[in-house]
Order: sequence, then structure tokens, then C-alpha cells
Amino acid sequence: MLNGSEIRRFSEFSFEQRFDEREAIRWMQLHWSKSFLFCALYAALVFAGRHYMKPRPRMNLRLPLVAWSLSLAVFSIVGSIRTGSYMFHILSSSGFRRSICDQSFYSGPVSKFWAYAFVLSKAPELGDTAFVVLRKQKLLFLHWYHHMTVLLYSWFSYKDMVAGGGWFMTMNYTVHALMYSYYAARAAGLRVPRPLAVLITGAQIVQMLMGLLVSALVLGWMPQGDCPSRFDNVMWAGLMYLSYLLLFCNFFYRTYLQPGKTKSQ
Repeated sequence: MLNGSEIRRFSEFSFEQRFDEREAIRWMQLHWSKSFLFCALYAALVFAGRHYMKPRPRMNLRLPLVAWSLSLAVFSIVGSIRTGSYMFHILSSSGFRRSICDQSFYSGPVSKFWAYAFVLSKAPELGDTAFVVLRKQKLLFLHWYHHMTVLLYSWFSYKDMVAGGGWFMTMNYTVHALMYSYYAARAAGLRVPRPLAVLITGAQIVQMLMGLLVSALVLGWMPQGDCPSRFDNVMWAGLMYLSYLLLFCNFFYRTYLQPGKTKSQ
């Protein structure tokens, strides 16, 4: 945990100082299983929405999509900066192992609020799919599978403050900052260079590789007693990140490398 001098290094906003992570963790311990209900409702609404839209013309929804993507981009940018500053401090002062194993990310200055905001945000982020359905775009397996499993794993893990969470959340915030900014620009009708799209998918692949590495290190360090997690959590994390890696690599190949694909964006 951080000592007093380390805590004073961080400049906190008043809402970050007032946030009580103990209440947040207790709430999640009692209610994390509601994530299954959110996923069930999500799947039902996606199925019903696609059925409803089948005989109807696609909706434009350009302005709502710009507002939605921009709001998530701003949230992710701020979350990335705040959690990134905390992770950088841990890495520079205590090293790589502590950045993975130490649980202070869930209770430390600045990061404690943004850790909870991260896991809660996975429920409203399901709203991304509403735009896909109502605009009658192709709904990829990667899209809805990723949304559902991230929600389930995030809520399942936060309640136990498992090792590796700081890396998982900071990486996701950072990638989402790029991704939702890209979505907002595209929805606004701006012409975005193709290399930026390639960069974002590449960053997602790197994120999955790093997720696998962190999960493997937690599994290896758990028996030593200073890297708190559980075997079932590490198993689900490893399976989740491996499946994401395969799906994103397949998406990268089919979108950017497969012969015959257009080079324009």
C-alpha cells in the first residue's frame, strides 16, 4: 500500500477524495451476479431489435451516435490519464511485479474511483449495440461477445480486488480512448486515415497479449502469497484474453490483410 508521502504526490479532485471504495466493494460483493441479468436483457433486446428492424428501413442516428461516442471517448480519456498516472507511479517507484500484484489500485488515491467507474461503465457500454441494430449494420460475434464477457469478468473480479486489475483496466481505458474517439470522428462524417484504424486494432491485439502475460504471471506468483487472486479467476481471465486475441487477429486479417479488401475508409 502507499504511504503518506506517496499519497501526497497525487492531486485528487474532491469527488475522488470522497469516494468510499469499501462501500463500492461491499456493493459489488452483494450484487455482482446482476451482471448476468444485464447480459440476458442485452441478448433479448438485441434479438428483439434485429427482428423489429428487419422489415423497416435503417435509422440514421448520426447526431445521437456522435454524442454517444464522444461522451465515452471523453470518459475513457480521463480514465486513462487518471489510472495511467497511478500505474506509472507504481511502476517507477516499486517495479513491474508490484504493479501487477499490489491491490492498492482498488483503494489508492485517484485510481480507486476510476476502478469502480470502469466496472460500472461496462453496463451502459452495452448501448453500443443499439446503434448497430437500429442502423442495420452487420453485428459481429466479436462485438456482442466482447461486451458481454467484459461486463461479467469485470464485476466478478472487482469484488475480490484480484491482482492484475490495474493493468487490465488501464489498458482498456487507453484503447477505448482511441477507439471511441475514432468512432465519434467517423460518425461526425470526418475522413479518418486508414492507418489510424489499423493502429487501433493493433493496439487491441497488444492489449490481449498483455492480458495473457499478466494472467500467466499472476498464476505463477500466486503460490508465493503476495499476488492475491484465485485459480478460477485467472483461468477465466486467460480464456477470455485468448479468445479475444484469436477474434481480433481474425478481424485484423479479414479487414486489413485479406486479398480483395478495399483500401479506402
